[in-house]
Amino acid sequence: MTASDDAQDAKLTTLYHGACPVCGREVSHYQRYAGERALPLGWEDVSDGRAAPLMEAHGIDREAAKKRLHVVTPDGRLLSGVDAFQALWAEMPRYRWLAKLVGLPIVKPIARLVYDRLLAPALYAANRRAGR
Repeated sequence: MTASDDAQDAKLTTLYHGACPVCGREVSHYQRYAGERALPLGWEDVSDGRAAPLMEAHGIDREAAKKRLHVVTPDGRLLSGVDAFQALWAEMPRYRWLAKLVGLPIVKPIARLVYDRLLAPALYAANRRAGR
């Protein structure tokens, strides 16, 4: 079964930049965890081109997809950044506490600020410099 096949049957599909060493390693961990538990999650690496139809269907181009984590919900909504992480974590028993923590009214704005202003831009810039 390919990543695209998984995405068709998934409860939630994650779009990630697999060529990014940090992003790829983190999502690889989530994939292993979900696979060991047969969780219905899909994975689409935006760096290999196979995610293009899903990205196009949701109005996101490759560069935008590489800038931050995205998930597509079963009802077709596209979530990005902290909201995407929260949705992904909520589907994995080990990480549900983290989804709840990030969802707290005092925590979510701080998490968004850190991810949107520091982490995501720094990773994207490092990957661009490295040609990824």
